[in-house]
Amino acid sequence: MTATLHVIFGPSGAGKSTYAHSLARREPAVHFAIDDWMARLFAADMPDPIEFTWVMERVERCEAQIWSVAAGVMATGTSVVLDLGLTRKGDRARVAEIAEACELPLQFHFVTAPRDIRRERVLARNEVKGETFSMVVTPQMFDFMEGIYEAPDADELQGAIVSESH
Repeated sequence: MTATLHVIFGPSGAGKSTYAHSLARREPAVHFAIDDWMARLFAADMPDPIEFTWVMERVERCEAQIWSVAAGVMATGTSVVLDLGLTRKGDRARVAEIAEACELPLQFHFVTAPRDIRRERVLARNEVKGETFSMVVTPQMFDFMEGIYEAPDADELQGAIVSESH
């Protein structure tokens, strides 16, 4: 069986982490979540108010380390599930380019839900702090992420597995 690089993307609160956990158990695969890495490594040092440049520098560091470890995992023949956010089209295109350059079998998974449902989920997750909780996402953080999110077009969804919850 060939290892597959499963890449999860979608807007905040869509259910990406829940989907990624479930997919990793079904495959089986090793799951890498950017939120877990960011929370563990940098949450205690996060400036208030949040500074976009500060966050993005650390996201890039985490992603580089995740890619390094994920490549090693895939070299053993084990599939990987990447839950990196990938809110912008350019981010997703970069992942596709890396996978192609490394000749990794790639499967995109788009997870989405209506905005009002996603916002409710994020606020509820802040309170419950369940299995997929990594850090508090304030309403301001949610709104910020909504502002930079770029929805995929039909071409980008070609061949992707789409999961939409209501």
